[in-house]
Amino acid sequence: MDERFNRWLLPPLLALLFLLIVYQYVSPACPGAACPRRPPASAARRGGGPEEREEEEEAAAMPRLAAKFPFAQGELCRRVRFDMRGRDVIVFLHIQKTGGTTFGRHLVRNIHLEQPCYCRAGQKKCACHRPGGDKDTWLFSRFSTGWSCGLHADWTELTSCVPAAMERRGCAGNRTLRSVPAFQMLQITSRLSQRRGRAPWQQVPLPSPWARIVRCRKSTEILKLCLIICFRNFYYITMLRDPVSRYLSEWKHVQRGATWKTSLHMCDGRSPTPDELPTCYEGDDWSGVSLQEFMDCSYNLASNRQVRMLADLSLVGCYNLTFMNESERNMILLQSAKNNLKNMAFFGLTEFQRKTQYLFERTFNLKFISPFTQFNVTRASNVDIGEDVRQRIEELNFLDMQLYEYAKDLFLQRFQYSKQEEHQKNRLKRREERRLLR
Repeated sequence: MDERFNRWLLPPLLALLFLLIVYQYVSPACPGAACPRRPPASAARRGGGPEEREEEEEAAAMPRLAAKFPFAQGELCRRVRFDMRGRDVIVFLHIQKTGGTTFGRHLVRNIHLEQPCYCRAGQKKCACHRPGGDKDTWLFSRFSTGWSCGLHADWTELTSCVPAAMERRGCAGNRTLRSVPAFQMLQITSRLSQRRGRAPWQQVPLPSPWARIVRCRKSTEILKLCLIICFRNFYYITMLRDPVSRYLSEWKHVQRGATWKTSLHMCDGRSPTPDELPTCYEGDDWSGVSLQEFMDCSYNLASNRQVRMLADLSLVGCYNLTFMNESERNMILLQSAKNNLKNMAFFGLTEFQRKTQYLFERTFNLKFISPFTQFNVTRASNVDIGEDVRQRIEELNFLDMQLYEYAKDLFLQRFQYSKQEEHQKNRLKRREERRLLR
């Protein structure tokens, strides 16, 4: 009987003991009063001070971008140790009607420089020499070196022309003269060609250095040669624009008489034949062309101009349209343009002038004298077109439309990344200042 009694009594006792333990840990610590809430994790981390709360509110107020394309941190963070005194060169790829003329003038007239560019009144070109009296230039652009690689040279032309063009201008201040035995020359040049120690946007596409081998003037040994090495880092930059606005702007420009017919369009060592690149008009220019006529020319270079000028045309047989089928050609051109744009040191967007200025200053650690101006009223914006015409222009520029969507997303992600990085740096600086004042 005792065993049966103990068996029935034990479970209630164990349950009562469990309830007492639970009540001890769950019951309110301050009965009869409202207990303070446990601060959230963010508040616990920041200590709850007014300055810290203000910082958190600033961070929360920063706009969040809904990214469309995934980019690695290295693709968003662009910091160039631009050596203006040494050997570095900014190469500006100027695409027609993207605001490149305005941006090009900013480069030669609106940057705080130790030795400003010398611009004569009435002349377009300015002398942008390196500090210290060196006659070598740090800028390869229309307003500094002129059209040295051809009128509005594209990526394919510039990357094959710029190293040689800079070599012709001389390598003052960047030369190394070495006398070496001839049997060692092959090893040296091989090592130079494999020099890949820098980021991809510093070597697009030819690696530095640009080297020349000559016979030593004072060498008494026949097998001795001199290796002149010109170390250069080329930083390519460009501007892009909304394809519809850019296309309309080019139409208005051509309508006023512009042709760019002296452009070389060099690719794989030659210009295209008339059969490969026919003209859309007869006579000297296409003055007075209507928008309908402009759109109807199937070989009008205005269509998808931004993709063509940023892609490596040698991948698709240059201007030979029979080299591969059209769909494959378009896919290769678009992907090549995206890769080249992403790997450039910098690119800006005409529709975001202030952001373009900010990112350029952050990338090259250079400051502009006066802020950029956003011109919302342009010749293109004054053109009144219907929805059907806009759709037709988008279809004609379907590759540019895809490139611009990609470029805009990358541009805004880079801007947001830089702003967040700057905010974090300033916050740490303020914390350190407060710590020193305590």
